[in-house]
Amino acid sequence: MTVSAPESSAALVKPTAARSYRIWIYLAVLVIALSTTRIFTGADDITSSGTLRAAVIAAIPIALAGLGGLWSERAGVVNIGLEGMMILGTLGAGYFTYHYGVWVGLLGAAVFGAVGGALHALATVTFGVDHIVSGVAINIIALGVASFLAEALFTGLPGGGPTQSPSLDRPPTISVPGLSGWTESLEDKGWFLVSDLAALLNVVVSQLSLFTLVALVLIFGTGWLLWRTPFGLRLRSCGESPSAAETLGVNVYRYKFVAVTMSGALAGMGGAFLALVASSGYQNGQTGGRGYIGLAAMIFGNWRPTGLLTGSLIFGYTDAARLRSGGESVHALLLVLSVALLAIAVWQLIRGARLAAVLAAVVGGLGLTWYLRTDTIPGDFTQMTPYVMTLLVLALASQQLRMPAADGQRYRRGEAG
Repeated sequence: MTVSAPESSAALVKPTAARSYRIWIYLAVLVIALSTTRIFTGADDITSSGTLRAAVIAAIPIALAGLGGLWSERAGVVNIGLEGMMILGTLGAGYFTYHYGVWVGLLGAAVFGAVGGALHALATVTFGVDHIVSGVAINIIALGVASFLAEALFTGLPGGGPTQSPSLDRPPTISVPGLSGWTESLEDKGWFLVSDLAALLNVVVSQLSLFTLVALVLIFGTGWLLWRTPFGLRLRSCGESPSAAETLGVNVYRYKFVAVTMSGALAGMGGAFLALVASSGYQNGQTGGRGYIGLAAMIFGNWRPTGLLTGSLIFGYTDAARLRSGGESVHALLLVLSVALLAIAVWQLIRGARLAAVLAAVVGGLGLTWYLRTDTIPGDFTQMTPYVMTLLVLALASQQLRMPAADGQRYRRGEAG
């Protein structure tokens, strides 16, 4: 027997029009808020094309790791091992790019990550090992394997060493002739909203890495594959009710294996982005916990591709703003965050959620007071900014999250009978 999507389920498979409109409304409000803050505070870097481009570079590895987590958890397997699979991906990218070029390096990173994913699938699906225990073990093993192989593979190469690869070629970039210069000119005007939109457009039309385009295709392609095809319906049924899926003829083990292996491949590609786009080669410890942050972005995104991309961009933007101009941009973002929290407090009060309204109002009020009483943010706090922002976003979104019903549960073949 096979499982196919009934015609009456079209409304469940396709995102609602209201949800699509909300995303665009939120985006427009965010751009207006940042533009207003730029004019009010004089912190021009918060919407500059340099900051936005750095935000994209910081966000894509996180998004790919989160996408890997989405594949795995939609099939019912928690994947804490994304960090280790990213580590393996950075190593694969470093080795294969040096010897065969960037595109083979991307493929090699995916293969190395997929090995980690297959090992996680073997432990959790076949042997029934606890998903968290297996994921932590993958992270520890990957860290040791990468350190050992890096010393074996890169020592003696020109510019290489026991902890890093030689300098590697970067992926090609694309620019749209004419448009890139025009958007830069508009950005330099400093006009309200117009210059900010020009900076955003400049990121798309000037020096855009082809790896970024590949990542976006994978993110939106995953949304289509998992929510618009019979294959995606079967895979998601394994994460919602594997026993029911088995009674309908779905090979639950096979789909879980495919999903978790694909999860590792995507995390490995995130590692390739770190090694080839965000930097110029492999280094030990290069991932910096981005696999865990990708998992947080996936949770924030409610186990959906567009949501995890949004969460990744939030983290990437705060990280880029911190690195580009330090305390000045973070100080301006503190104003944006404080006003947003006060607005959320009013919204929660209207909905009748008094506790959430009080908490948002207290945090927003403290943030606004901090902004008014200071001119900059201490350097130690700016280092924490991306992580604090991630925690706040997760806390505010937690009440509306719904994980797959069977996510993390041990499943044995034949339980349906």
